[in-house]
Amino acid sequence: MKTPSVSLLLGVSVLLLSGLTVSAVSLNVSPNLQQFFSEDSVSLSCVEDGQTVKRTRGGQTEDCGPAGSSCIISDLSSSDSGVYWCEDRAGHRSQNITVTVPKGVPVILEIPALPVMTGSDVTLRCRDKAHVRFKAFFFRDGVLLGSGPDGELTLSKVQQSHEGLYWCSTDEFGSSPQSRLRVRDSSAI
Repeated sequence: MKTPSVSLLLGVSVLLLSGLTVSAVSLNVSPNLQQFFSEDSVSLSCVEDGQTVKRTRGGQTEDCGPAGSSCIISDLSSSDSGVYWCEDRAGHRSQNITVTVPKGVPVILEIPALPVMTGSDVTLRCRDKAHVRFKAFFFRDGVLLGSGPDGELTLSKVQQSHEGLYWCSTDEFGSSPQSRLRVRDSSAI
């Protein structure tokens, strides 16, 4: 009777260890943003060696850059817009992040690419390429959240209810593209 319980225990241990391997695949992005202007720079890297930064753009999946576990794009263009992630040799993937480099848009929304933890504060910024300060209006899922005279709005003590599609709008320059804010439960870590 002891043999089946030992086998079951070993099976559960293997499953738990496999789960740890999957969660060990993660992607860092610097700056931690989703939207960029052309000619901006972004650095993406995997936490562990042996993992590769991959991306899907224009419907094609490819490695991002020759360096494998890191990818630095120093002169972004609209063709760099797409979904990025890290993947290990076994095919385990990190969470996806979206990079958007819009064409001909005068303002972008600075919003985190990586999920934010519940309880943290997040500052959203509406900016133009010259970093001029201006009044901006901020929206989530089509609802006006508020405005900032200097183009900023801080979300205090973020909760799951803050998840959604955000964008900003200005009287002078029009609206930014939309990007999704993702929120992760800090108690689940």
